[in-house]
Amino acid sequence: MPRVKKAVKSRQRRKQILDMAKGYRGGRGTLLRSASETVDRALKFAYRDRKARKRSFRSLWIMRINAAARLHGLSYSKFMNGLSRANVSLDRKALANLAVSDPDAFAKLAQLAKEAA
Repeated sequence: MPRVKKAVKSRQRRKQILDMAKGYRGGRGTLLRSASETVDRALKFAYRDRKARKRSFRSLWIMRINAAARLHGLSYSKFMNGLSRANVSLDRKALANLAVSDPDAFAKLAQLAKEAA
């Protein structure tokens, strides 16, 4: 059986972990075991929070739409129901952007939702 030399691969693996741990304080950035544990934990958080970011943005958009709709005498649910009955297919991100940046256009949408509901 031929002799297998695996120094290159193992060095690459260690270097990759320590590169990912760059900037961590103390041994977490320099010692392999500590760095490996910390990097694993950080990757777990990163995976989880990529999903959580989408949820938190959606809730932010809903809050903004609700606040703007209440200025026009509508609750969020009545506003969204009115828009769907009026066949307006704007997503929550676009509606929240309109509510913040263009209140006049949002007022027209609110009027449309009132008439449709």
